[in-house]
Amino acid sequence: MRPFKFNNASNSAGAISVVSADLTARYLGGGTNLIDLMKEDVMQPSELVDITRLTNFSEIKKVGKGLSIGAMATNADTANDERIRQNYPLLSMAILSGASAQIRNMATNGGNLLQRTRCSYFYDVSMPCNKRKPGSGCSAFQGMNKGHAIFGWSEKCVATHPSDMAIALAALDAVVQVEGPGNAQRSIPFADFHRLPGEQPEMDNNLKHGELITSIYLSADRLAEKSYYLKIRERSSYAFALVSVAAALETNGDSITDVRIALGGVAHKPWRARTAEQWLIGKRPTEANFIAAATAELKNAKPLQHNQYKIGLAGKAISRAMEGAMQGGSYGTMEASNK
Repeated sequence: MRPFKFNNASNSAGAISVVSADLTARYLGGGTNLIDLMKEDVMQPSELVDITRLTNFSEIKKVGKGLSIGAMATNADTANDERIRQNYPLLSMAILSGASAQIRNMATNGGNLLQRTRCSYFYDVSMPCNKRKPGSGCSAFQGMNKGHAIFGWSEKCVATHPSDMAIALAALDAVVQVEGPGNAQRSIPFADFHRLPGEQPEMDNNLKHGELITSIYLSADRLAEKSYYLKIRERSSYAFALVSVAAALETNGDSITDVRIALGGVAHKPWRARTAEQWLIGKRPTEANFIAAATAELKNAKPLQHNQYKIGLAGKAISRAMEGAMQGGSYGTMEASNK
């Protein structure tokens, strides 16, 4: 790990001022991803600004008909909050399916959104990686890309986003609240927060340098009773998703009136399955229709050399998650056979 300055922030304005003035300065919350990246020499911030004392950003509170979740609240506190469990069970399910209890006790919500890909080439500083060093090339594009993207990738980068929490937030149409220099406040719809790689894979999201995530807003959720999170991974604990699905729906009689489907492990950002959602509106909530909707979504998938299996896996995962949502229950994990 390289030498760096350390700064304890007593308020958001001071923290933002320090980070905004230095392009290589970074905020430090739980540090569960950033510190690992520094140890591997993937990131070399000149200064860390500790924001753990900004306790006003740790609150989970009712705002209007929705809920505001503080960016500094831990993943564990968020998943176990009674209001989250009752009114946004999909979010609780997703958080509890990720990482370990120890990491969830440390990791913050803001940090979860900002965590970087777990692509092995990104972590290996001896290998070319456009995300780590723009213009150097993408080793995964022609290399071992079994766990990489099937949607939205470019030849510059085929990495996937590692978060479970973010997949649920995508399905819930969350809004990210941020503060910038001069107390400038901004609201970013979750669909616009993360980026596809395009020509700038080094940019994971649409935050401006120095902007600080303060909270995440969730509007009232009508789909809470029928929601389900399914995560498929190579081993049953502490593994990132090969494919994950956040599914929620609302029915009126024998017809689907609203549906949300978001996929993890398949793209550079949480992937909303808009085609599948649109296909299901007005249809009966049957296994056959869930399979047909998944098939329609996956027609646009572009597998790489080693991850063709993800198309079939994602199709079955969407169908199973939708069935789980109809039954209104919990979350599921599946261990995938070695592909």
